[in-house]
Amino acid sequence: MFETIRSYSRVLMYILVPLIIGSFVFVGVDSYFNLRETGNEAVARVDGQDIRQSEWDASFRESVEQFRRQAPGLDLRMFETPEMKRQALDELVRERVMRVAANKNGFLTTDDRLLNFYRNDPQFAPFRGPDGNIDRARLEMALAAQGMTVQGLEARMRDMLALRQVSQGITGTVIAPPAVAGTALDAMYQQREAQIERFDAGAYAAKVNPTDAEIEAYYKDPAHQAQFQSTEQADIEYVVLDLEAVKKGITVTDEALKSYYTQNEQRFTAPEERKARHILIKAGTGASDAERSAAKAKAESLQASLVANPATFADVARKESQDPGTAERGGEVDTFIARGDTDKAYETALFGLKPNEVSGVVPTSEGFYIIQLHAVRGGEKRSFDAVRAELENEVRTQQAQSRYAEAANEFTNTVYEQSDSLKPIAEKLKLEIRTAKGVARAPQQGAEGPLASPKLLEAIFSSDALRNKRNTEAVETQSNQLTAARVTEYRPAALRPLAEVRDLVKQRLVATQAAALARKEGEARLAAAKAAPATAFAQPAVTLSRAKADEFPRDIVDAVLKAPATGLPAVVGVDLQDRGFAVVRVTKVLGRDPVAADPKQAGAQYAQAWAAAESEAYYQSLKTRYKAKVLVGDAPAQNSSEVGVAK
Repeated sequence: MFETIRSYSRVLMYILVPLIIGSFVFVGVDSYFNLRETGNEAVARVDGQDIRQSEWDASFRESVEQFRRQAPGLDLRMFETPEMKRQALDELVRERVMRVAANKNGFLTTDDRLLNFYRNDPQFAPFRGPDGNIDRARLEMALAAQGMTVQGLEARMRDMLALRQVSQGITGTVIAPPAVAGTALDAMYQQREAQIERFDAGAYAAKVNPTDAEIEAYYKDPAHQAQFQSTEQADIEYVVLDLEAVKKGITVTDEALKSYYTQNEQRFTAPEERKARHILIKAGTGASDAERSAAKAKAESLQASLVANPATFADVARKESQDPGTAERGGEVDTFIARGDTDKAYETALFGLKPNEVSGVVPTSEGFYIIQLHAVRGGEKRSFDAVRAELENEVRTQQAQSRYAEAANEFTNTVYEQSDSLKPIAEKLKLEIRTAKGVARAPQQGAEGPLASPKLLEAIFSSDALRNKRNTEAVETQSNQLTAARVTEYRPAALRPLAEVRDLVKQRLVATQAAALARKEGEARLAAAKAAPATAFAQPAVTLSRAKADEFPRDIVDAVLKAPATGLPAVVGVDLQDRGFAVVRVTKVLGRDPVAADPKQAGAQYAQAWAAAESEAYYQSLKTRYKAKVLVGDAPAQNSSEVGVAK
């Protein structure tokens, strides 16, 4: 009884919540933003209706938040890329297209369809009773623990199921003809037997010794010079405005802290929890009046004897209690109980007892309980002095959060208006001017903080920042963090001197010449093999497929599978570029590998892939029909205070 709320809350957290989150991403962003006035620029348009910048920002934030929920330890900076942001916009456009299609086609979710979803979707299995129906009380209890209602959940489910109907007519009716499926599956799973003779470039490296003239010619060849260039770099200075920087300028008085302590006393008091022993005489809601009267009389008789001799409670519980989960432990409940964890009558009785005191008979829906208080923990309040540092940090953080918007506005304006130096803003907001040398266009391995932000690096290497040595704009490099930088020295990419890269040039030239020798001998061997294809190679035959390539390069596997299946043996050559050359003699076609490809499973997977392809084609046609168009580039505007990983 006492674990009911906890257990179903956990079920909802790990099973139901992902479904709800998914439906929000698919259908909820649009509904949410229809309730607010955005007043900012359009980033896309569907059926004449704009998708606003703030909607894009929110969709991106929600996507990243999903990753955070699923993997709390994940470094979310890896998602701060133009590709991820464009993906969020594409998903938002898809959702809007599907919504327009659903509305124009009159797709709705009936009560029967919703009920069928609840009864059959595996996500809701923990909430179904033996008859297959949803136990509404359990679902309400679990949803309430997540701050939701059944009505709110049903609204989201109806919306999600309505949108599913748009493409379900395509994905749910796909037929993959056996002949077509067979051709596609053969391309992946067909096995062929072949003999392979390799001419690896590495084996020829000892046979080449480039001259100084050849090394110099290779170095000066424009086609090779990109290999020997130095990396473009900039030395910079930068300032960072974040909550910690704002907090440094905030002082909190003892009077303010004591007032805050008084207002939040409950937070600093550990909730009282109690551990009970109990005896249950069963008489559930289905019991007759006579059965309940008999059970109550028995409980009252036991209670009277226990009040007179409470030390015998455990022994009496072992003999008389009808609660199988606790009787063998002398009635001891194995968890501490907090207020709100259990039946109200049981809770009232338990929290009214003194240690080892025995309660009166407590009627519940399960029967009649007799309770003894076994242990108490919590209930102590931490003193002001004990929590002073914690209080000060909280108050300063709250004040910093309220002041941050004003400071951010001042930061943004100052670095733009006084763009020839970072000193004015550093002095005005008491910020440290930091420096970094050898900054590149892309985040370096191990980079942390603002220097790991692709947005800041893009601003640093903008033409205005490089050519005119002006401050970059204020860039949001993390949530509640703005950074502005200024280039102090710029070193463009340039061809490094030959003396500096001579060993590298020679290494590349040796590899090139060795590959050329390997190719020459391989081509000669190919000509000889084609002249006498019936002559077997010395190498043993191997069995290859695209699903089972072993140690062979993809180029060789493709050549084996693409060789004509008629008139075997077939001899083909494979140019492995700087790795050398291979001559392949295909001798047998063996059919599909039954281990790598179960026929039924492979056929189902192909049908699923075909359905996905047709669904995507249908979506593209809907985009054309409803004139869906993206109006911007790949990333949300960087001057928006809402753009970032965890805003």
